[in-house]
Amino acid sequence: MQITSHQAQIIIEGAENKARQLGVPVTVVVLDIGARLKALRRMDGAVLASIDIATRKATTAVLFEANSEAVWEFCKPGAPAPGLEATNGGLAPFGGGIPIKDADGFVIGALGVSGGTVSQDVEVAEAAFAALQELTR
Repeated sequence: MQITSHQAQIIIEGAENKARQLGVPVTVVVLDIGARLKALRRMDGAVLASIDIATRKATTAVLFEANSEAVWEFCKPGAPAPGLEATNGGLAPFGGGIPIKDADGFVIGALGVSGGTVSQDVEVAEAAFAALQELTR
């Protein structure tokens, strides 16, 4: 199963709603299971660099089937795989990327958010994920 365009739109809208509440312009990226672009929205005022960063956060989440910040434990200095973040075209092992799973628990894509502080990006990503969860209830 793949993430659908409808699901991607729900994620984008959920993220944008939360970002507006926080007063921070962000870029939201949704990738499919193959780490290929499904949807992207760059809010007015979001810096250009946020496109690449959000994409890398989503890529990190989909490739490792975990929130992007979890990967830091493997690649930080002294960890089992220092430099891991330089693989796969460059990863972003900090908050803002979340894998998306189907009802059976299989990863079908991921979302990534960038544009605010890391904690703001995480808050926006979690709101986007929650909006998708509401759709499936």
